[in-house]
Amino acid sequence: MIRALIADDEPPARRKLRELLGREPDFEIVGEAADGVEAVAAIHAASPDVVFLDIQMPRLDGFGVIAEVIAEVGTAAMPLVVFITAFDEHAVRAFEVEALDYLLKPVAPSRFQGLLARLRRRIEQGPGDLDERIGRLLAAVRPASGALRQILAEKEEGRQILLAVGEIDLIRADGNYLTFLSKGEEHRRRGTLREIEERLDPAQFVRLNRSEIVRLEAVRELQPWFHGDARVILKDGSVLTWSRRYRGKVEGVF
Repeated sequence: MIRALIADDEPPARRKLRELLGREPDFEIVGEAADGVEAVAAIHAASPDVVFLDIQMPRLDGFGVIAEVIAEVGTAAMPLVVFITAFDEHAVRAFEVEALDYLLKPVAPSRFQGLLARLRRRIEQGPGDLDERIGRLLAAVRPASGALRQILAEKEEGRQILLAVGEIDLIRADGNYLTFLSKGEEHRRRGTLREIEERLDPAQFVRLNRSEIVRLEAVRELQPWFHGDARVILKDGSVLTWSRRYRGKVEGVF
């Protein structure tokens, strides 16, 4: 059976896809999502073979869903993707940035059958160059700077939240997890400091030591310390250490 997940914020669109997939004896619907945050959680929970993914969804768009899944678990866990869109320009863009395929709303049954045939062949052949295609996709749809604008994290058990990067004061590594301090609250997600550092704007964030990254606008004061280290005092009164090793990598920040 080919495991399929439907992610679309419009109930009629999800209903139509359920109806069409329900006619196929070799397809099984393993989950649905009504927005991008739900889609990320559903992909992790259901491990589908293919995701029918709406491009324009609340909280997180289709491209953001792909970026989040890859950031958390890598391309190996990313299923095949079929973009769903009501606009031709989005469909063309999705095709150009290496999406497997796309469907225009309203979905035409004849085109849908052709798509399923291609999906079956792709699954039989194995992932092939999926890693490269996903990499090219993200390179094409991310902002020109490549910097993150939002981060998906856990607010509490079973509840996720989108954090605006410009509101994150501190990022701290804790084993296999990252802790984000934003507006006096802490949020967590799986990941490493190196992975998140590569996706942050270096004009806004600086790595202080092996376990902490700080947003420059959150800093109140910088004080010289022993052995070339420095004390970094945040506006909320927190005191951090900027190690000599990491200070040497950045010039003219303060």
